Amino acid sequence: MTHPFLDLAPLSAARFATVADRVARLLRTRNDVVITQGEALLPLEGAIRGCAGPETVALNVITGPYGQTFGDWLRDCGATVHDLAVPFHTAVTAGQISEALAEHPEIDFVSLVHAEAATGNTNPVAEIGEVVREHGALFYLDAVASVGAEPVLTDAWGVDLCVIGAQKALGGPAGVSAVSVSERAWARMAANPRAPRRSYLSLLDWKERWIDRGRTALLHAPAQLEMLALDACVERVEHEGLEALMARHAAAAAATRAGAVALGGGLEPYVHDAKDAAPVATTLRTPAGVVASELVARALAADPALPLAAGGGALAAEMIRVNHYGRDATPGAVQGSLAALGSALAERGVEVDLAGALRAAAAAWK
Repeated sequence: MTHPFLDLAPLSAARFATVADRVARLLRTRNDVVITQGEALLPLEGAIRGCAGPETVALNVITGPYGQTFGDWLRDCGATVHDLAVPFHTAVTAGQISEALAEHPEIDFVSLVHAEAATGNTNPVAEIGEVVREHGALFYLDAVASVGAEPVLTDAWGVDLCVIGAQKALGGPAGVSAVSVSERAWARMAANPRAPRRSYLSLLDWKERWIDRGRTALLHAPAQLEMLALDACVERVEHEGLEALMARHAAAAAATRAGAVALGGGLEPYVHDAKDAAPVATTLRTPAGVVASELVARALAADPALPLAAGGGALAAEMIRVNHYGRDATPGAVQGSLAALGSALAERGVEVDLAGALRAAAAAWK
């Protein structure tokens, strides 16, 4: 039997290169872009292992769980790592970065997560990029959760390694990802004897066998369906307009935050300052005595399709995530989430103002 998804002609190298060029435009970069055939953890780890070794001195910024993971990878490469951790309810500042670099002038690699969907914060990359560029360190950025929800200006910010995935704000597939690589980053990898080669983690393989040879022959069979989905995803973003897409996410975040505050019942934004809150997802702290995972389960019982989740790990007890990204960055998804949370709290005997929450959310959506 035949199936339209199973009987497609093989993806050509030219089509693969075209997708990479469209992603480069999305990232506002003239640097090389490699489309990696796996979830974003693949290029995130590959970029660190390609650049880091025993001679590396890294500043690793921790504003959530992914920053902690990057520090582990860096140490595994033999790098000397200086962690700069800030409370998950806030964001790091350019001033804190500057102080850390002044304290350790030997730092030559800075790793940062732009937006932490897991904790709901976002970091001021434009200001941080200026500090890192002045210091001369290589700048590594995880923009998986931010791309499509807020500006990602790779070249203007001086980002040497910018990793993205399509599964969040872009509303695309999770099975492929991308990384832009500057000439400085390529040079660092080429000089690193520990950089992966002849490996699925190797970005240098893509540089030498794909980019340097004119992008005419792929290294291996591409993830065909995921690549086609990524192409369709970027086309949809281009049709809507990147500015409109980002505005939709900003509106969803503002509406969710305003609605949660108006709802009452002890529910409050987890990220204290709105300027530090990520547009891709809003995190909420549950009132004392209310377990977040149990409240989310009760809320989802009425509508399992709502973009609600409890925080991961220890945060499951106190944090709720409203994942208003991609196709869920809509008034309906926001209002539905607020209504479900309000009803779940009311069932526990907590007094809430559901009508007021919905009015506040509607007023904040701009």
